[in-house]
Amino acid sequence: MLIGEVARRSGVSTRMLRHYDSLGLVRPTGRTVGGYREYSAEDILRIFQVESLRSLGLSLRQIGRALEDPAFTPSALVGDLIRQTEDRLKRDQELLERLRTVDASAPSGWPGVLRIVELLHGLNSPSAARRQQTILTPAEDVPVPIELLAGAVLAESDPNVAGALRWALARAGGDGVASVAAGMCSEDVDIRRRAVLAIAELPGDAATVVLTDALGDSDTMVRRHAALALGTRGVTAAVPTLVGMVIEGTNDVEAAEALGTLSLDPGRADQIMSALADELTTHTADSAVRIRLAQALAELPGTIAQGVLQQLAHDDDRAVALIASALVGVLAERPHD
Repeated sequence: MLIGEVARRSGVSTRMLRHYDSLGLVRPTGRTVGGYREYSAEDILRIFQVESLRSLGLSLRQIGRALEDPAFTPSALVGDLIRQTEDRLKRDQELLERLRTVDASAPSGWPGVLRIVELLHGLNSPSAARRQQTILTPAEDVPVPIELLAGAVLAESDPNVAGALRWALARAGGDGVASVAAGMCSEDVDIRRRAVLAIAELPGDAATVVLTDALGDSDTMVRRHAALALGTRGVTAAVPTLVGMVIEGTNDVEAAEALGTLSLDPGRADQIMSALADELTTHTADSAVRIRLAQALAELPGTIAQGVLQQLAHDDDRAVALIASALVGVLAERPHD
């Protein structure tokens, strides 16, 4: 079969067939009287073998070695190709994300595009100081896309940079909750913790809904962050978690303050006082827990907890009694509506 017919049937151009010949990859078995290349059935089979290996990403040199060396084993080479392909896909995915970020910012000209690229470089810097500076000194004429801030918030491990990102996200407006809420579904607990902290600083009912759902998270820290934020929003569902924080002694001061805020609603005050009083009955032998519960009761408005604290002032545990007695005095001096 002559070269033109081979090219037509195989889909490999005559130019590439000549190149294969020059490299010794596929040399036609014969020549016609006029000197034209003539391919046998075995030659055509080899062409298809070469094309098959090319489709896997092998170079022509690697293909030649694979076809000529009977002892050649493909496992190592295929493993290298897998790693190279994974690296290329990762770079392509990063490029795709950068392009989407630029597109989301809707730049009016190339200066806007360059500014977004500069932001991306800054946020991806290995230097935490530079990442923080990138967020705190944005260009006034090019707003930072919410999607970019949300992605950075979920990925940032440095607490100072993370705080700056949450601040920027809260100031950015738009639907920041939707952009960050995806992090609450992550299997990575660190991402869920970053997400709940960011959502806690965002206003609106959508944030409250996500935070309420977070009370059922499997991670204790996620539940605690959500409860503290919900306490300031007046969500009663946070009460059990907040009371648990007082008992455990983890962020118990903040939890007690949140319970005090919730108790400003008369409809919740009795419920919260009862919850704290019940725990006093349960933890009769733990002085530290009883002291924290007494201090939490003192955060309730008005004189609602005064009776319970007066009883504690005569507690058998001297430390509890002294603290309760002091708190009764504080409540007596507090102005009441």
